[in-house]
Amino acid sequence: MTTAANHTMEGLIRRMTPVAAPREEQNQIAALFKAIEDMVQPSTAKRRAPRCQLVDSKGKTIPIPESVFYMLERVAEVMARGDSITIVPVGKEVTTQQAADLLNVSRQYLVRLLDEGRIPFRKTGKHRRLRIDDVLEFKERRDKDRRAGLRELSRLTEEFGGYDSEE
Repeated sequence: MTTAANHTMEGLIRRMTPVAAPREEQNQIAALFKAIEDMVQPSTAKRRAPRCQLVDSKGKTIPIPESVFYMLERVAEVMARGDSITIVPVGKEVTTQQAADLLNVSRQYLVRLLDEGRIPFRKTGKHRRLRIDDVLEFKERRDKDRRAGLRELSRLTEEFGGYDSEE
């Protein structure tokens, strides 16, 4: 990637926008996940990360802590499937735009949810701030309700004989 592209990707990640791997990186990510997966010994009683290091262009190495290793494994797993991912610091407060991006809704719609009391927030001056935990809890409830609604719709469709066939 070019320097400008790196800044764009870094900007997306810092804004906590879901990021998907570009098509040209998909094979590299799949290979990375496979390599990480091969390093881990799932059969052992106490699963420990292998001792891995980052190596810079000058040959300087720095060990990768176990917690970071497993986060990297999870990120690589999700991205290898072609899914988008967002890394969010827990306990952090976010802006309405960041929360809207996480929920994949418009900022205006999010503000309406706040005004209806569906997601807690606090005001700092004229700006609203939301705890990331509250945003993720709302997302979980919303997704659970959507799945229940789809199951009910499927049940009703089956109950009433499904769709007419086109002739």
